[in-house]
Amino acid sequence: MPVNRNALIRYRTIDNCLRNRQRRWTLEDLIEACSEALYEYEGIDKGLSKRSVQMDIQMMRSDKLGYNAPIIVLEKKYYTYDDPDYSITNIPLTDQDLNKLTEVVEILRQFKGFSHFQELSGMVQRLENKIHSAKTKQEPIIDFEKNENLKGLEYIETLYQSIINKCAIEIVYQSFKARSANTFNFHPHYLKEYRNRWFVVGVKKKNTPIMVLALDRIISVSPCALKYVSNQVSLPEYFNDALGVTINVNARVENVVLLADHETAPYIATKPIHHSQEKISSDASGVVFALKVQINPELEREILGFGSRVRILAPEKLKKRITGIFADALESYMHEFSPIALTNAAQKLIHRGSSIINHVFNRKEVNYMRTAIYEYFKKAALPTDTHAVRNLFQEIPALNFLLQHTNIKTILDAVAPNLRLTKAIYFDKTPTSNWYVTWHQDIIINVSEKIETEGFTGWTKKSGVHGVCPPDEVLKNTLTIRIHLDDTDENNGALKVLPGSHHKRFTDEEISTITKNSIPNVCEVRAGGVHLMRPLILHASSKATSQNRRRVLHLEFNTMTLPNGLQWAEQE
Repeated sequence: MPVNRNALIRYRTIDNCLRNRQRRWTLEDLIEACSEALYEYEGIDKGLSKRSVQMDIQMMRSDKLGYNAPIIVLEKKYYTYDDPDYSITNIPLTDQDLNKLTEVVEILRQFKGFSHFQELSGMVQRLENKIHSAKTKQEPIIDFEKNENLKGLEYIETLYQSIINKCAIEIVYQSFKARSANTFNFHPHYLKEYRNRWFVVGVKKKNTPIMVLALDRIISVSPCALKYVSNQVSLPEYFNDALGVTINVNARVENVVLLADHETAPYIATKPIHHSQEKISSDASGVVFALKVQINPELEREILGFGSRVRILAPEKLKKRITGIFADALESYMHEFSPIALTNAAQKLIHRGSSIINHVFNRKEVNYMRTAIYEYFKKAALPTDTHAVRNLFQEIPALNFLLQHTNIKTILDAVAPNLRLTKAIYFDKTPTSNWYVTWHQDIIINVSEKIETEGFTGWTKKSGVHGVCPPDEVLKNTLTIRIHLDDTDENNGALKVLPGSHHKRFTDEEISTITKNSIPNVCEVRAGGVHLMRPLILHASSKATSQNRRRVLHLEFNTMTLPNGLQWAEQE
């Protein structure tokens, strides 16, 4: 039976309401929702009668339209679907629907040859494929690219109508980077598809930058009473010089030159990366293509997708960027954090009191830590010879991610459960501040005064915590993790240790005798690696002979639980 447009709007509105199970819908609520939808889409301001919506509900329940909607009434008041997954949009096409669609396809066929309707070709094939599959009850014979997990398509009609009718809207939106949703008014101007994802383009208010919002991050869209802000620029031209949807209005168009090998070149030639693409030359090494385009993440991903088969010739900054990404990727494969290495390191820690695990952090993470520390020194305007930062995580909050880092947590769990952070210090052994320490154990010391001694400029005071922790217990349950931000060897002051010396305390005389008659291990650690230590192990460092820095994050953990609600505090 034929259904007019107004009735379809009401059916879809009722369907959307009943699918929203976060709210309970009375008949009056459904009437109000249908009235608002008719006004929004058709400009109809005439009140909707109670009987009209009741008849709509009965029609949806019946088989006349093929809906057979399982609409039930709870507590004699609230309407809902008995099946929470039901929607009238999921029902199969009827014979009448298929006949109508066939007629539409025949009309569209007549325009396939016209230049203004070139994009109809794919649309007609999609419709034909769908109709053939539905009529014959067979599997489709064409497999179009699709995204099965795509969200937000239900907002396309609402956004489209808002653009056509020049209506502002209120959007609840949460980007992938945001911790919580944000609600704001929005003036939509343009819908754009890229790689099977849909985006709406618009502004928050007049004279504000253009925003591109992904439909799959939209939580809800509702009408807004604000006066609509019309578009001031040509949006097709706005996206003309870029691949995808990421636009930097301040970035200039670059001449990107690519060299593709002869096997890959035909694929790039027949499916250009960007509409500005031109073939420049061809020789034995491959085919050179040039693009006039902004450099953005979508372009980078496209180039990275070709792997080693496409090489960037220009510009240099893009070449360096792609080179760095490939280097990080190669590192992640070559130096994966190994469970076997962790098991061996834990065993060495037990028997030798010292062990090293390289490649705990990747190059990108190491650079992030270096940058955070550099920014801290720059902001704090500290003296150039400053070589230590105590209370590290309080001073540099950007480094807090270390305590949640998967590999660090894995190491802590492998050594002992319930380890708690008790100290965090940053050390920077630079050529200009060539401090060093002689052979010693990290033990509890009691001093009446500090005496400067050549070759020894500092010590760690591990006194009883809050006066309640026995010193021996503190040492027994302490683990030190030294995170290296530079490649460390004997030339730039790497620690030297005597394996197995962590089982007992030694007197000064014993330390002197042992160190003179033993060959120490030099703890060479790569940038991004960690050095695990037990406090009593005999260790020392020497003067550096190279100009290379040795930056280390020194973290100490303890398993002890403090009584009377006391908290661990950093002990200096």
